[in-house]
Amino acid sequence: MAPTAFTPANFSTVHLDETETSINVPSVLRATPYRWPDAPSLPTRKWLLGHWLQRGEVTVIIAPGGSGKSTIAHTLALSLTSGRELLGKALPYGAQAAWVFNLEDGTDELERQMAAACIFHGISPENCGNRLYLDSGLVQSLCMATEDRDGFELNEELFNQLTNTIREKNIASLFVDPFISSHAVQENSNGAIDAIAKRWKRLAQESNCAVVLIHHTKKLGGREVTAEDGRGAVALRDAARIVLTLNPMSKDEAANLGITDLKLRQSLVRIDTGKANRAPAGSSLWIKLEGQSLENGSGLELPDFVGVASLWEKPDLFQGLSSYHVYMFQQGLECGDWRKSVQATKWVGHLVAEVTGISAKTDKARIEAILKTWSANGVFAVEHRRENGRDVPFVIVGRPVDPSEVAPSPHLQTCGVGGAESVGDDPR
Repeated sequence: MAPTAFTPANFSTVHLDETETSINVPSVLRATPYRWPDAPSLPTRKWLLGHWLQRGEVTVIIAPGGSGKSTIAHTLALSLTSGRELLGKALPYGAQAAWVFNLEDGTDELERQMAAACIFHGISPENCGNRLYLDSGLVQSLCMATEDRDGFELNEELFNQLTNTIREKNIASLFVDPFISSHAVQENSNGAIDAIAKRWKRLAQESNCAVVLIHHTKKLGGREVTAEDGRGAVALRDAARIVLTLNPMSKDEAANLGITDLKLRQSLVRIDTGKANRAPAGSSLWIKLEGQSLENGSGLELPDFVGVASLWEKPDLFQGLSSYHVYMFQQGLECGDWRKSVQATKWVGHLVAEVTGISAKTDKARIEAILKTWSANGVFAVEHRRENGRDVPFVIVGRPVDPSEVAPSPHLQTCGVGGAESVGDDPR
């Protein structure tokens, strides 16, 4: 797939708002009358995988280094080609062909990554047929545009070859990873990047294929990734109809979910729809990155472990709990002096444990997360008292639960939490 011909376009004197009208201007420009189609007769958008990939459109995935973007991309391709919802996204048209073009890794490494995903998810050649294609940019060049002293050039010959191959193989989705390695232009040039992005979109429309461009972030200083945080020119984000962002789980998110295991937190990545011009923005989706053995070692040579991606469901902090437990918690507050400080002997978390049956020793993070939610919902308030010359925060009842709204329970009482040890047997 070596580049053989280029279409020149010089952006040295073109302003950003002039770019689109300066490219591919027809010899005779005409205004097309609106044809007033019957709305119900218009074709529906062809979504291939949830509202993430659409035929004829460009999706951009923006992620920082080490967030598993290539691993996730491989799993998306495997989901498409096998027809299985590996990451919880619907496949309205079933199994479709996908082409992964990775421009950083060699063929051996790419095959390791895909083999690990197949082992982990139980995917066999029979599941995918001849629908999965995998190529390395180290073997076949995929430089779609260049820029030098003479100006900017799109590699039209290579775009045409891609279009023909996609049509020939009936490929539904092409993954280009990463975008920055697919061109040789100044990444901050809005004019050049706009032309490249729109040429990818034209390829998507001409080949009836979903194009996925995987893009690095700029330096973030520790903050979360948004759709605006792609490296270089904003033209790439603006040209894409769907932008997905990847963010590793933060300390605050882990605390809110009651997660204290550092290794678990570091393995979790959140996918958000940062831009959705073709469908309502969906809710966040969590991915867990795990290691899968290829079992390819022999003798003293250890097997390779390769990263794989799987769907991860957030734990339900309030599973098994009800308004009855909130009522009992408030009754306990009325009958005792409970401290806000987690270091205090009478830390209010011990009351939560007594009422709910959750262990204050092994599930301390979960109790802290429950208390945070109850505080935000007004279940309790904090009252400051002077003790031994210092200010001490105590927890008191906030907005009382109406007993008539609490499901009947043999443990329901007006004061204290006596008998609460058996609450877990009858949460309602």
